[in-house]
Amino acid sequence: MSIPLFALTLAACGSEVDEAPPQAEAAAASEAPEEIVVEGEERRIVAFGDSLFAGYNLAEHEGYPERLQRALRQAGINATVVDAGVSGDTSSGGLERIGFLLDQQPVKPDLFILELGGNDMLRGIQPAATRSNFEGMLAELQSRDIPVLLMGMRTPPNYGPEYQQQFDALYGDLAREYGAQLVPFWLESIYQSPELFQSDRIHPTAEGIDLLVADTVDDVQAALPDAG
Repeated sequence: MSIPLFALTLAACGSEVDEAPPQAEAAAASEAPEEIVVEGEERRIVAFGDSLFAGYNLAEHEGYPERLQRALRQAGINATVVDAGVSGDTSSGGLERIGFLLDQQPVKPDLFILELGGNDMLRGIQPAATRSNFEGMLAELQSRDIPVLLMGMRTPPNYGPEYQQQFDALYGDLAREYGAQLVPFWLESIYQSPELFQSDRIHPTAEGIDLLVADTVDDVQAALPDAG
């Protein structure tokens, strides 16, 4: 995958903000698998992000949160992964909605997966502002004693060395400051494989999502506190 495509991949999570994804067409092409039932204490995970979590142009069961839930259950973990992805969301949008979303959860989540930042880069938002929004979200989660897994992003070189350095550093810095677990670059396993992206060359295919899940499920399990 070329650098321009890599840049589009990162920016894509906001490109469809004004358009509803054709979910019906995608759903017709794929049949939902039978649900996996696992005994034991339920582990509740909130997957909070943008269109990369919302499953743009995929059937409902093909999105990252849904496939992650299936992978965890295949591993014997009675996981429920709440899909809290909103297409086009920025870190400021995440900060605005995080408190309300947490208040609406029936029980305190065992883990919160935070995946945002790509749209900030697309819109040229300064890394200092993005960092401030992440600090607000992480402080909110810390105040509620909810463990966090940060899904890191990276900028392509065409954003300039100063922007790139500041943006790329913020995920690791924040993970250390707030005691969060970190996946340094969560698209690592697919960003060099154009065939794992949809025809828009931006959003992952169902196969791409499956590879992302396979590449990160161990990080999720490691971030998930022991039951009880």
